Amino acid sequence: MALEDTLKQLNQLDINDIDFSRVGVWPLAGRVALLVIVSALIVGAGYYFLISDRYQQLEFAQNKEKELFVEFEKKSFEAANLDAYREQLAEMEETFGALLQQLPKDTEVPGLLEDIDEYGRGSGLTIQEIALEEEQVGEFYVELPIRIEVQGGYHEFGAFVSGIAGMPRIVTLHDFTIETSKDGGALLNMAINAKTYRYKEQEGEG
Repeated sequence: MALEDTLKQLNQLDINDIDFSRVGVWPLAGRVALLVIVSALIVGAGYYFLISDRYQQLEFAQNKEKELFVEFEKKSFEAANLDAYREQLAEMEETFGALLQQLPKDTEVPGLLEDIDEYGRGSGLTIQEIALEEEQVGEFYVELPIRIEVQGGYHEFGAFVSGIAGMPRIVTLHDFTIETSKDGGALLNMAINAKTYRYKEQEGEG
């Protein structure tokens, strides 16, 4: 019966009649209601300030765990393939060294110009000009532009270009123009820009 009496008192409770200064003499139902409200506030505050913060820390830890797992997988893959990476690195260094050997040094540039001249004459062309132009300094290499002007026919031009492409030194060809001869003959004039390269560190070598 005590529970029924308490519930009955709660139903009859009027919030306008509540006097917080006399909590001690409140009916049992009022004190029970106040205790329930205070308990709920304490639990809510505790959840907000403690449990909610713990959830955020847990979420952060879970995200960190995922990042570390991905990094672990990456490191494991690299470790499993370390020997293959070393072999590839050795091959790249060997290839790079071979390419450097194809870059002419300062002392070899005059000989390179002579080789171009020989390829031109050997292809049946008339050499009008082969001139080394101003160097262009890049981050890792120095670019050496060469201006070439020759006279001949299309077949001779093709043989000349093929010869230059097959040279042991790296030489690239750019921006060619072909015009008819000014004297009105059957020969053509071709101007083409060739480029070779020198490894930049060689500038300080003796």
